[in-house]
Amino acid sequence: MMGQVLIVYCTRAGGTKKIAEVIAEGIRFEGAEASVANVTGIRKETELNGYDGYLFGSPTYHGEMMQGMKTMLFLAEKANLDGKVGGSFGAFGWSGEAPDRIFDTMKHILKMDMVSGPLRLKSVSLGGGTQMAQDYGREIGKKISSS
Repeated sequence: MMGQVLIVYCTRAGGTKKIAEVIAEGIRFEGAEASVANVTGIRKETELNGYDGYLFGSPTYHGEMMQGMKTMLFLAEKANLDGKVGGSFGAFGWSGEAPDRIFDTMKHILKMDMVSGPLRLKSVSLGGGTQMAQDYGREIGKKISSS
């Protein structure tokens, strides 16, 4: 059976959404299925059920993740994602704290089985960003197929 991955993002200018879509391509290259969802569409923790892996992404805005992602992480806490494969990502202009904070929450509070680290990109179109995002997706896909 193919692994299923849910990628949830929030975005201000569309950059984090583009990263999510490219990560999804990488996951699909490894034979897993990836669904991409805007955080605004996730209302209840039950909507997080039934996936083998999760990626949560937010841009960094004033040194923080966006409020929608904070709310989503509280839902994720109720969804019991213990031991599930996870990763985090985000677009940033000057500083990139949001993906780190999301990653730490997923690892230490949600007790997820995280990949090597968060993915921080200025943009998928800059400096090999597309390749980096696809590779991050591949890493998730490989981790799911081996777990």
